[in-house]
Amino acid sequence: MVNNMIIDNTPSSILSNTLKRLDGAYAHATLRAYRTDFATFIAHCEMNSLECIPATPEAVSSYINALVTKDLKSASIRRAIAGISTIHRLNRFPDPTKDPEVTIEMRRMHRQLGRASHQAQGINKDLLEKMITLEHTSLRDIRNRALILLAYDTLCRRSELTSLNIEDIKRSNTDKGQLYRILLKRSKTDQDGLGRWLTVSEKTAEAIDCWLAAAKITSGSLFRGINNSGAIGDRLRANHINRIYKRLAQRANLSTDFIQGVSGHSFRVGAAQDLLASGASLPIIMKLGRWNKSDTVMRYVEQANI
Repeated sequence: MVNNMIIDNTPSSILSNTLKRLDGAYAHATLRAYRTDFATFIAHCEMNSLECIPATPEAVSSYINALVTKDLKSASIRRAIAGISTIHRLNRFPDPTKDPEVTIEMRRMHRQLGRASHQAQGINKDLLEKMITLEHTSLRDIRNRALILLAYDTLCRRSELTSLNIEDIKRSNTDKGQLYRILLKRSKTDQDGLGRWLTVSEKTAEAIDCWLAAAKITSGSLFRGINNSGAIGDRLRANHINRIYKRLAQRANLSTDFIQGVSGHSFRVGAAQDLLASGASLPIIMKLGRWNKSDTVMRYVEQANI
């Protein structure tokens, strides 16, 4: 019997099939970045009549040149090239990004753009207190108060905050009073899901309980969207966190320049800076913030007010 099935080996199909294979093995944000970056590479190759996959070193070098003209940060270009490398290796194609010509082009790019990455504006405890003293009578305000207090206490990344479930909360009595902990099941530095218990302050615990009572939710996602009519929606997405932080910074009458630097890492950065200022050692800060690389932490705390 003749097999009439046609195998689709177009670059878009190869990308789609590769991402399907990776589903569940990589974080959703990583897969989203691979899809976006490689789709842009496909478009560049098609526009310039270049072979996309397997790609030649000349095609990758040409792509680097094109990205430089788009006012991107060097970190974004490094991510895009790393994605090309990953897609090729996973399909057992030769990796064009390791060719000397691409290496030279990357060096040229770094000399032009530099290697410095944008540093999120840190929100320390003083600014946090300024934000939470704002009137918080609406359901959205109650949720946001719990969100930022928890973000500061736990140094959680935005994806970690949005991954938390109510079932992850554990309350237990100790000799010193009630202990309130939340299980972080997975994080950027714990892709295998070993889990980590995060301890929060009494103030944060009260804010979370207040949010749960006001929202009348007892299971599922801890932090959820709220529409204009006050109805509770689905789980907050990571990209919502940035907007929430910026809105709160605006309400606190912080400067325009400061607000522009606010991101989903701002409470994480501010808490790390406060820890350093209080005398915490670098290993302790790394443990609390779940960092694997000390140079990352040093970039965060270099502007700490010691």
